[in-house]
Order: sequence, then structure tokens, then C-alpha cells
Amino acid sequence: MKEIPVYLFLGFLESGKTKFIQETFEDSRFDDTHERTLLLVCEEGEEEYDPARFAVVDYAVEVVPQGKLDLATLTLLQKKHRPERVVVEYNGMLTLDAFFEAMPDGWAIAQVMTFFDATTFLSYNQNMRQLVYDKVQYADMVVFNRFKKEDSQEEFHKIIRAMSRRPGIVYEYTDGQAVYDEIQDPLPFDIDAKIVEIEDRDYAFFYRDLMEETEKYRGKVVRFKGLCAVDKRLKEGTIVVGRHIMTCCEADIAYSGLVLMHASTLPIKTRDWVTVTARIDLEFHKVYGQVGPVLKASAIDFAEPPEQEVATFF
Repeated sequence: MKEIPVYLFLGFLESGKTKFIQETFEDSRFDDTHERTLLLVCEEGEEEYDPARFAVVDYAVEVVPQGKLDLATLTLLQKKHRPERVVVEYNGMLTLDAFFEAMPDGWAIAQVMTFFDATTFLSYNQNMRQLVYDKVQYADMVVFNRFKKEDSQEEFHKIIRAMSRRPGIVYEYTDGQAVYDEIQDPLPFDIDAKIVEIEDRDYAFFYRDLMEETEKYRGKVVRFKGLCAVDKRLKEGTIVVGRHIMTCCEADIAYSGLVLMHASTLPIKTRDWVTVTARIDLEFHKVYGQVGPVLKASAIDFAEPPEQEVATFF
């Protein structure tokens, strides 16, 4: 089956999704391959589409109410329209899991763009952080509309980067100027040090950077404090060491561990805290189910728990 690319446009009501999609469909360059395009509208805001201005010739628009977003509905629409690509204006109050579970076979996410109204973003982030995080974690681009000169790029940048280092960030000012975020994000530790020292407060940043840019850690020696997980199904001398990380709120706290191989005779048990010095190799391991960071310990010893046992990005 030929893959059908899906372009996801995320954000809360009045964040600018409809306007951007309208302008995209008006651009003849978006139709240069003349693909049959299905536009799925999963929420209805104040702004409506004006198909008379579309440059896209072969298209269909379908409104999918919240209660109808399921595999059966999307499969039916696929058979009805036979799209070669799908554009989705997604309901900001729904989590992305609902859409991923409803995607028919052959649909593949091609691009994710998230839009926020800068005038309400900080309030949404404070009161509905989990929904905000849901819209940022897979984004390729985050766009802040209605950005004012008195707004702080650094403040908005810091919030997004605490959730993900993946997306580009654009600030659309009220005067129409679009400014791309060029703020640098130095790591809170020296990755070029002989031994990369990871402070307790920095484990979340270390783990995320390691998982996002694994190759640059090949051969690096790191030292950090972690919580042990011991499994008898693993070979003797192999354990998992890590920390619980809270990305956005208490509901998403998860243990984020790394495979560690050691030759120590310490009676290490699950939930023991240890300080580890180890070299990072990249190897296949069944814990990951793929190639991942396998730490080879040169030193390991028991340690006291950190003051804050759950690591965060805040």
C-alpha cells in the first residue's frame, strides 16, 4: 500500500490554524503535484474556510466531530475520497493518541505544526500543561501568533525547550513580522570534559539529549547518580540505572533508565541509589529492542538519594 502523508496542524481554538491552512490551500505551490487532498476539520472555530480561493483543484473537506474520530470513520472517508494526502486541523482539547489510534493503515505523519495564541499561551501552559505538552512533543514547528513587542521570546522559548528540543520556533508579531527563534540552548554540563559530570538537577536534560542525539555520546565517559532496577532476566552484571522524569506534570512521571554493565560485587537491588562512572557505547540491547546507549561502568558505589528524587526540566 502506498503511504498517504498526513499533515497535522495542532493548537487550541483561535490559535491561527484555520488561517494558515487557508493560506496554504491558496498557494499554487501546494498543488504543484495535483494530489487528491482530504482536509479533515476536527473542530469548528469562528473563522471558516473559503474554498472559492483555494488553488488546490482536487480536494474534499470533511468535518469530523469529536465523537466520530475513530478508525471506522477515517477508513470510510479514505474509501470515499481516495486521498493521496491528508491535511488535519486538529481539536486542541483532544490528545494526539486519539488521532494516532484512529489512523488507517498506510497513513503516515509527514509534518506536524503547532500554533499558539501568544496572548493566552502562558495561561494555557499554567492550567493545562499536559495538553500543551501533547501539542509540542511531536511538533516540527511551533508558531506563536499575536506576539507583542513587550512579550519575552526567552520566556516562551524556555517553556517549549523544556518540553522538546525538536521543533523550530517562530514568533508572528502583531505587525505581521515573522521572527525565527535563534536562541541557543547550551547544555548544563560540559560534554567535552574527560568525565562528563551530570549534576542531580540536570539528569532530565542529559537523558533527553542522549536519546535525541545519541551518536555524539559514543565513547563519552559520564558520571551521575541514578536509581537501580534489577531484573533476573538480564545477564549477571547488567542492570538498568536512571531517574524518574517529570516532563510536564505529575501524570506523566516515568522512569527513564539506561542499560548499565558492571563487574561490581556490590549487592545491588532494585530501588538502590548509586553513583556511576561509565563509558557510553552504542549497541543493540533487548531492553531497548534496538541499538541504544549501553553504559560500561568503571566505578559504581551506593549513594544517598538526591534532594529531589524526580528529575524535571524546570
